[in-house]
Amino acid sequence: MRYSTSGIFAGIVCLPSAFAFTPSASRHFSFQLASTKSSPKLTPTSSIPFQTTVATVPKVAQRWRKSTKQLVTLGPASSTPEMIEKLFLAGADVFRLNFSHGSQEQKKELLMTIREIEEKYSHPIGILGDLQGPKLRVGEFSNPDGELLIKGQEFTLDLDAAKGDATRVQLPHPEIIKASEVGHTLMVDDGKVRLTVIETGDDYLKCSVDVSGKISNRKGVNTPDSILKISPLTPKDRSDLDYMLSIGVDWIALSFVQRPEDIEEIRELIDAKVPEGSFKPCVMAKIEKPSCFDGDNLERLVDLCDGIMVARGDLGVECKPEDVPILQKTIVDECRHQGKPVVVATQMLESMISAPTPTRAEASDVATAIYDGADAIMLSAESAAGEYPEESVAMQQRIINRVESDRHYRKYLDATIDLPQKTPTDAMIVAARQISSTINAKGIVCFSLTGSTVRRASQKRPPVPIMALCPFKETARQLVLSWGVYPDLPKAGSYGYTVEEEEVLDYDEAVVERATDDLDLVLRNSCRAALKKGLVSDPNDLLVVTAGLPFGTPGAANLIRVVPAAGPTCWDGTCRVD
Repeated sequence: MRYSTSGIFAGIVCLPSAFAFTPSASRHFSFQLASTKSSPKLTPTSSIPFQTTVATVPKVAQRWRKSTKQLVTLGPASSTPEMIEKLFLAGADVFRLNFSHGSQEQKKELLMTIREIEEKYSHPIGILGDLQGPKLRVGEFSNPDGELLIKGQEFTLDLDAAKGDATRVQLPHPEIIKASEVGHTLMVDDGKVRLTVIETGDDYLKCSVDVSGKISNRKGVNTPDSILKISPLTPKDRSDLDYMLSIGVDWIALSFVQRPEDIEEIRELIDAKVPEGSFKPCVMAKIEKPSCFDGDNLERLVDLCDGIMVARGDLGVECKPEDVPILQKTIVDECRHQGKPVVVATQMLESMISAPTPTRAEASDVATAIYDGADAIMLSAESAAGEYPEESVAMQQRIINRVESDRHYRKYLDATIDLPQKTPTDAMIVAARQISSTINAKGIVCFSLTGSTVRRASQKRPPVPIMALCPFKETARQLVLSWGVYPDLPKAGSYGYTVEEEEVLDYDEAVVERATDDLDLVLRNSCRAALKKGLVSDPNDLLVVTAGLPFGTPGAANLIRVVPAAGPTCWDGTCRVD
């Protein structure tokens, strides 16, 4: 039996998990996309009230239309459930828990709050746990106010625990003394004081002051010219790592990465602690040391990690300011080449810590990261300790929306897309991208078990949103960070909706069309997911769906379908029920 969705239908009613079409003709029929054990049938529905509303776009629909993601740090200014929810609605896709501050128990409370918001809005939210890493600091001075070092004077760093003066201070890190050579530079207090090594010994470094300034108790030391033979994981980090694994964060960021072996070290720890077959958090390397660019280190680091953070704070201290923008582009390009998500971080909207609007230079900085093709941009103190956390997140989203609507943005993205690999997955993704552009589809829907197909789709930067449907919440949460990807929140182990879930919704006299096989059900669920996110609003809106048969086969990508929003049995305004 066939009937038309045009002419006789006055509109669409937006329901939580299905389209329901309500006709305007004198003889009424309703049509519900659902999967139950009932047989398909057409039922007169004269008892159903006449409805003429169009598909209602969810109030937060704009949240699902931007491609560049937002990583937001939580802290004292943003630790209440009310504020975290506001930040999510303002644009936050992933929340960062900074383990440098606060207790482990506080981080668990924040995680539980985020999970509650996730369930409320039926949308996965990523959680990144950020390890502190080693903190290299000088000792203490006899003068509690510290000492003023003058350019040209000599100053010694040694292992003596005695309090320092204007000529020397303790440097309780023998690894720095051992790794330093004559001519190496040491930066104190984020580069405010700069020293050059002029003499080395077993337990001391004699330096010349190149940039004068005040040095006081426990100020940090950066070593841009030296690779230190120390682990990036301190005893505190190892304890925090265990805790992160126990509470279930989705991403773990590793600080103080100097070489690829540092990533191998944390991978081995995670593998040893997480039972085989269980979900493991993704590992993100924070690029903040010049040694990451030695030889092929950057390529190897990106290959070993699941994602990269351009940590411009320490990177800006240890590298020349004029080099940082170039290094940022280099990192972003390498991540895009390898298909790994990349986050640009630090001081993006720094003035909004105390002001309701950013400087024009900060707005341009955010826009530059977006034009470069970064997967995500991050807020640190702006959202964690600032006076305007919600406004900061909203401002980032405004900049994202403005840049992504610029015609130059699409030109830049298309000009930097690599040629596809000769694999079935890449062939399917390239085809889906081309089809979506040709037919002006509203989105690409990727069914994926592990997320690999979805990440490949994100790498190709299609001009439409990517809906990811996967059977595991853990995978969905990890995919949230990828450019253009908006996963649906599944029931554990399921690609779609269960009979029990649909029975909760009472559709009087509705026509129920049973899915004839798994593929039919999967295609229907793709339509439901797009409707829930507000990506479709008309039954004739088109979606490009990719999947792999048989379902549940990791890496399988061998199916592509064009499906109307009304469902797989409808085409050009005509639906079949038989």
